[in-house]
Amino acid sequence: MVSMTPKDDDQIDSQGIVAKVSEATEVVAEASDLVASVVTTAASDIGSYIRSQREAAQVSMRQLATRAGVSNPYLSQIERGLRKPSAEVLTQIAKGLRMSSEALYVRAGFLEERPHGPVRDALLGDTEITERQKHVLMEIYDSFRRENEQTQNTAETTPPVSAPQDVSSEPPITHQEFFHD
Repeated sequence: MVSMTPKDDDQIDSQGIVAKVSEATEVVAEASDLVASVVTTAASDIGSYIRSQREAAQVSMRQLATRAGVSNPYLSQIERGLRKPSAEVLTQIAKGLRMSSEALYVRAGFLEERPHGPVRDALLGDTEITERQKHVLMEIYDSFRRENEQTQNTAETTPPVSAPQDVSSEPPITHQEFFHD
């Protein structure tokens, strides 16, 4: 009869596998805790930011909740960092505060912050135009900047072209000669 006892090498291998699985489980648990902490911090950060913007605009929580189309308790939970609002709710809150939704998206972690300049800052701060109009103007502005950058890059890589030589022996026509009968 054949003995069914595991070899010593097999026992060492299985102990190593168990140790690796245990180590991986700990890493996953730590990562999960870190993600939960980041989400909580982001929710708290966006909530406190919304509260500070609301207070600076001298708008009550009830007024903002009505403007944004959310319940007063839900807005309170957002401001206290207990809930993380969706992009749609952030858009409504931004409209209620008459501010850029982009600023709230960046704070909430939905967008990466873009470099600001005087034109972008002026557009975002303008209270006379809608969010949609701001977005369209920003897109146009960004397209002009991209176009100019491409033109500049092309000019830097293209060798200069010399001006064609005037091969005629006659002098160029002057403005007076052109319009004179």
